[in-house]
Amino acid sequence: MILLDKPFVSEFLQLTLAKNQYPVVKTANSELLITNKQVKFISETEAIKLVQENGDELVYSNSENAISWVEKNLPFSRLPKTIKLFKDKVAFRELVKPIFPNFYFKSVPITELATLSSVDIPKPFIIKPAIGFFSMGVHKVDTDKEWEALRTTIVDEIEQVKDLYPKEVMNATNFIIEDCIEGDEYAVDCYFNSTGKATVLNIMEHIFGSGKDVSDRVYLTSKDIIEKNLANVEAFLSEVSRLAELRNFPAHIEIRIDKTGTIYPIEVNPMRFGGWCSTGDMAWLAYGINEYECLFEQTAPNWSEILKDKAGKVYSISILDNNSGYKAEDIVKFDYDKLLSHFEKPLELRKINFHEYPVFAFLFSETRQENMAELERILKSNLREYIVVKPI
Repeated sequence: MILLDKPFVSEFLQLTLAKNQYPVVKTANSELLITNKQVKFISETEAIKLVQENGDELVYSNSENAISWVEKNLPFSRLPKTIKLFKDKVAFRELVKPIFPNFYFKSVPITELATLSSVDIPKPFIIKPAIGFFSMGVHKVDTDKEWEALRTTIVDEIEQVKDLYPKEVMNATNFIIEDCIEGDEYAVDCYFNSTGKATVLNIMEHIFGSGKDVSDRVYLTSKDIIEKNLANVEAFLSEVSRLAELRNFPAHIEIRIDKTGTIYPIEVNPMRFGGWCSTGDMAWLAYGINEYECLFEQTAPNWSEILKDKAGKVYSISILDNNSGYKAEDIVKFDYDKLLSHFEKPLELRKINFHEYPVFAFLFSETRQENMAELERILKSNLREYIVVKPI
């Protein structure tokens, strides 16, 4: 069954739900978000009964906002415990400690950040909310001097975003400090079937504008990325499944792969693929893979067939967060036409109400490998060239 919640349900997901008549739990938010009249709804009572009768019922959500519904209505199932295991980054580090015994991590209450000394913490390190979303509150620290300047500003930064998402999605009362993993970063959409076997639905490289960049601006996928990493990622997911005893569970997993090919987990985002229907829909735009159907029909992509005509093509999502330095209330307009003119083959543009969320749009595009400059440009842009602000 499907749990839909804010902030966004894509047209593609709605069409998939209507076509296949996958049952969607009828809540106030799902009714508000669904515009396709052919989508099949079931009551909350029916949904609870389904899980009671089937035990490991396969549940997918477009948004982690739905976690609160699961905790409230399905406490008898194993789902809340599994979600918490992954959503709490400290609990997740404890889970994988047998595989990475020398990996440093430390839990710190937000109330102690302002006085915390970094002298005895291995550097560089990453600090982030123990329960977080996107890259909100995430920082890389290379020196003690950097930490001295940063620790007094993190609390103010979190204050600006604390009300955007429910506490189950974004809760910065506790932070985790952990080793900074060197290597290339990837995001993986996958699911674990009724026996725990993992199926990879897409692998995306997360590229950065600099060594200090921790933003979620650009994700790429290509024939090279899939073929280079597929076998290694599948083996790693088998280990995660074994440790967590996963069954009937979709996930969006972030990893780093070092120069030796060793995979280090960053985090596992439970019960969903990429947020805002991003990576789930990207697989369709790039490869013709319907990740939602793969999940519910328990099928796997035929990668050799899918990739045979994809040489030289790169598919991307650009998440146009407001890193301009301008406050949303001071922005009159975002020039989406100008943005599109800077990409050789836009596939889909999703405009977002930037007064409600600190994001202007999600842009899906296809780029020739020899034209990666267009992605480098948006990766490093502060987006001011597309913004019109109120006159002073």
